[in-house]
Amino acid sequence: MKIAFVGKGGSGKTTLSSLFIRHLAAEGAPVVAVDADINQHLGAALGLDETEAAALPAMGEHLRLIKDHLRGANPRIASADTMIKTTPPGEGSRLLRVQEDNPVYDACARPVELDGGAVRLMVTGPFTDADLGVACYHSKTGAVELCLNHLVDGPGEYVVVDMTAGSDSFASGMFTRFDMTFLVAEPTRKGVSVYRQYKEYARDFGVALKVVGNKVQGPDDLDFLRAEAGDDLLVTVGHSDWVRAMEKGRPPRFAALEDSNRLALRTLREAADATYERRDWERYTRQMVQFHLKNAQSWGNERTGADLAAQVDPGFVLGESVTAGA
Repeated sequence: MKIAFVGKGGSGKTTLSSLFIRHLAAEGAPVVAVDADINQHLGAALGLDETEAAALPAMGEHLRLIKDHLRGANPRIASADTMIKTTPPGEGSRLLRVQEDNPVYDACARPVELDGGAVRLMVTGPFTDADLGVACYHSKTGAVELCLNHLVDGPGEYVVVDMTAGSDSFASGMFTRFDMTFLVAEPTRKGVSVYRQYKEYARDFGVALKVVGNKVQGPDDLDFLRAEAGDDLLVTVGHSDWVRAMEKGRPPRFAALEDSNRLALRTLREAADATYERRDWERYTRQMVQFHLKNAQSWGNERTGADLAAQVDPGFVLGESVTAGA
């Protein structure tokens, strides 16, 4: 399952994504966690100290390695220099699996020990001094999009991505890369504004979207979210002493998380798992190609000096039955 957590800044999406990752790890599920937010806080939310979080390798700094690996022996891709963030896989491409060792994980992923298990954590990396004033953050998340385009995951395997805040995800096709998108919303007008934007933008792409109400303090908050989100409201989360202790750097054992919040996390997993039965690899591949052709025409062909439409393998459909290339 590929799962995204989105929401406005300060909504608590990083906290909730970290709780969900902990919940999956405690139940023994294999997890790859990705921090794709411009504010890199997922590592800290998973218990890393400042030094450990700062030492995580940035995916953007290993983009050449990622491209070289994923390109494999795909004859439609002349060189890694002609690969852009939307380049789709084809016959001969190397694919990524959740439970494997490969050069991409070796370079970009680090194990994080959690109660009852461990997860692989990957981060896009923060802005550097060299980026300020000249770089777009989506140039960094492009490494994440490439990996998701080449990732084959099965039931009971999870890739959890803490996305950039607001509706910035729609600046690329990455919003279509997920089986389930959890939108974290506070019970305020600003809190639900991102939900309205996301629902409107995603409407024509078959995006599975559920709202997680956060910081809900009483019946009035719940009624407000129900009125605004309707059937999209999946579950709500209230105050957590466990989270407060975690934010102070002194988290108790995860087993001490409040029963109500543990039940909410179980509901999230059940909702995500239910999407597996409706997974449509053909649509997934078709949307991948759609955004690649759009990016190729808009800027990719000019930047690379190549006809990137020729990279599309018309007979290729990504799926669990596809074997990796060279």
